[in-house]
Amino acid sequence: MKTLYFGLLSAALLTSTAPAVLAQTKPAAKATTAAKPVAAPAPATPKETPPPGGTPRDFALPAKEEFELPNGLSAKLVPYGQVPKVTMMVAIQAGNVHEAPDQVGIADVLGKLLNEGTNTLNATQLADKVARMGGSLNVSVGQDQTMLWASCLSEYAPELATLLADVVQHPALPASELPRIKADFKRQMNLARAQPGTQARQKFTASLYGSHPYGRPLPTDAAIDALTLEQVKAFYQNQYGAQRTSVYVAGKFDQGALRQAITKSWSEWAKGPVPHIEIAKAQIRPDVLTLDRPSAPQSTIVIGMPVVDPSHPDYMKVRVMNSLLGGSFGSRITRNIREDKGYTYSPYSFVETHYRAGNWSQNADVTTQETGNSLKEIVYEIERLQKTRPLLRS
Repeated sequence: MKTLYFGLLSAALLTSTAPAVLAQTKPAAKATTAAKPVAAPAPATPKETPPPGGTPRDFALPAKEEFELPNGLSAKLVPYGQVPKVTMMVAIQAGNVHEAPDQVGIADVLGKLLNEGTNTLNATQLADKVARMGGSLNVSVGQDQTMLWASCLSEYAPELATLLADVVQHPALPASELPRIKADFKRQMNLARAQPGTQARQKFTASLYGSHPYGRPLPTDAAIDALTLEQVKAFYQNQYGAQRTSVYVAGKFDQGALRQAITKSWSEWAKGPVPHIEIAKAQIRPDVLTLDRPSAPQSTIVIGMPVVDPSHPDYMKVRVMNSLLGGSFGSRITRNIREDKGYTYSPYSFVETHYRAGNWSQNADVTTQETGNSLKEIVYEIERLQKTRPLLRS
């Protein structure tokens, strides 16, 4: 990990002697009268009082339209804003959590292949078609689901909805692109594995979730090389389907035309597997794990624990707690080990959520010689928040 160096530029105000040409002028005659007293400087103009803040306006969520097709696919349409643009997301409950232990990374390979076109459009034609709509298309694979993010100008919303349905239901999955995709994927995993933050995070999640897919390490080169196109197609057949898919749309659009396009383009898709995610049971026990990196200028710290998931009534309290403790620039831990002590540049904490599972962690890259002190101060702030009620300000 590269060390961050901060240079401080100091400016000195120097009083210079008179130039030589002025020093050679004739000396001034001696004063015959007493020097006049120097007038006191005029008082500084008082700062202008800022105007009072305006009254906050209530924000009312726009009315949304929700419907479900006979095959189980659900859709939510949210008319919003005045800009003639639409954002769409197709979420499919098929991610890394659904992978077999000997096929880690197969969801990612499938996600990358979705960008390579459909039965009727190759990758270039697909990209051109989206571009002509004034939009974009991206596929991202997470632990619990695969998501297609797309946008376009409002007039093309029905066409984009139809195109997304084609990408998901009729992927080309070309064998010719698999070697390139696997090579890129290996490069990404190797770069990630080289980062101290990733190394520490992998140890943390492995300790927390054990053999559950959430605790698995990143796939190795050998594991990625072993993945076959037949396995990719089998994963698609076994994990993709209408019952696991939701379509979300927000922006300015013709509601009737968009609903009709979604209904027509998605209705013929098979139901597929029922939604299912194996719930992770986090291991609740004290544990300290270390990874020695000789001569490293920084130590990477991850301190965390399991917390409630978004379905729990206390979840919002956890979010507020995180903001106070380490999740914002003005948080207690940030103020302590960054602003006051200077042990680190960018500490942060966050709440990571999964299906019926979650964890909180404080993360920081600290100066190596201050590792012990940083740990001490982080624990101090955690205990202080447990014991001392935060001040509430109106």
